Amino acid sequence: MADKRRCPWPELDEKMIKYHDEIWGVPVYDDQTLFAKLSLDLMQAGLMWRTILYKWDNFYKAFDNFDIEMVAKYDETKYEKLMQDKGIVRNQLKIRAIINNAQCFLEVQKKFGSFSNYIWNFTNNKVIQNNIKSMDDILAKTPLSDIISKDLLKRDFKFVGSTIIYAWMQAIGMVNDHMIECFRHKELGGY
Repeated sequence: MADKRRCPWPELDEKMIKYHDEIWGVPVYDDQTLFAKLSLDLMQAGLMWRTILYKWDNFYKAFDNFDIEMVAKYDETKYEKLMQDKGIVRNQLKIRAIINNAQCFLEVQKKFGSFSNYIWNFTNNKVIQNNIKSMDDILAKTPLSDIISKDLLKRDFKFVGSTIIYAWMQAIGMVNDHMIECFRHKELGGY
């Protein structure tokens, strides 16, 4: 796929290119994947995505493949083990937020049948198609990410500010923010 035009942000980094070409922006409806991506996006806060991507496998191993029910039951022993794991970002607030968010995730599943039902309702189950012409057109947050962030905070989620939520919305394909010249823009339903 080296001959295809893509968004400039992956640069020449093979892992970033693979992430861009195969994962970023693909609509996700599976609750476990939604939880994993939310967790990874909150871990990114204040860091470069490349840092998280290069620890991706370590995160999945450390957090039991982001099995929501398992993470929701983590105790202090597991928390301490995570804080000692050099393969992940060892930030106590972020680790505690992931555990807390797993518990909140389960509550949302009970109320809405699935987290996917809940989150995709914000867009009427449709991908928002943006027409990004340059990197300057990509927003850090939007009125919709503000609304989702406030709703998640009301449900006691942590580390779900509007900027993190917008990055997550991009990652899970709620918005197509591939640039219009990028081959993925059209593949994912862009004009």
